Amino acid sequence: MSGSRLKIGMAQMLVEGAAVQENLRRATEMIRAAAQEGCQIVVLPECLDIGWTHPAARQLAQPIPGIHSNTLAQAAVDAEIHVVAGLTETDGTRIYNAAVLISPEGLLLLKHRKINELDIAWDLYARGDCLRVAETDIGRIGVTICADNFPESLDLGRALGRMGAQALLSPCAWAVDADHENEKQPYGGLWREAYSALTLAYPLTVAGVSNVGWLSDGPWKGRKCIGCSMAYGPGARLLAQGPYGDAAEELIAVETELV
Repeated sequence: MSGSRLKIGMAQMLVEGAAVQENLRRATEMIRAAAQEGCQIVVLPECLDIGWTHPAARQLAQPIPGIHSNTLAQAAVDAEIHVVAGLTETDGTRIYNAAVLISPEGLLLLKHRKINELDIAWDLYARGDCLRVAETDIGRIGVTICADNFPESLDLGRALGRMGAQALLSPCAWAVDADHENEKQPYGGLWREAYSALTLAYPLTVAGVSNVGWLSDGPWKGRKCIGCSMAYGPGARLLAQGPYGDAAEELIAVETELV
């Protein structure tokens, strides 16, 4: 697939804590909108079903495959598009911050469990222990989740690059203090540093997609998720950046060449 073009939909959607059906409805709408924009794949935020670190995960999390992933799989089939999405997974007594890659035929091609979870979330989520790259008809896709791509944990992304990933797609939940003023302190420096490093080390396209909306419960209750989703191409080239704000819902379509 080297030299082929890939059009990615970055679905910067509202996620409301514990509002599973509303969140899945919005995700389905974003999937449909991305397909209508001609995207071959759409990336949705982290823990889009329940919300990142929301304690209702203990009651509402589902297995993968399961009810929530099946809803997204049907949306992928209906829209004929690949889907990457963050979901909250239950497996026996454990809960994982997970992400899935689903084919246009509704097949689960890859499941990733977040490895570099923040310490404030360790009492809720178990940590993942493996990395995978999926060979698809649109390219070789790797999946990470948010802080997996922190500057201090870039070995994870570099490993996926070594495994042959051409695109590294990352559901995220980027949150700031309630009184954060973006004009004074523009958000995203950490991610620009990390994504630039990855795309200089390997000829990757990296896209991180955050939700928007307020965190209504959990250790960061009262903070706001602010979008600002971004994509970098090989050579640390900024391809796109989404708008900032707790109400900045938007689908950002970006094209890249796979190397």
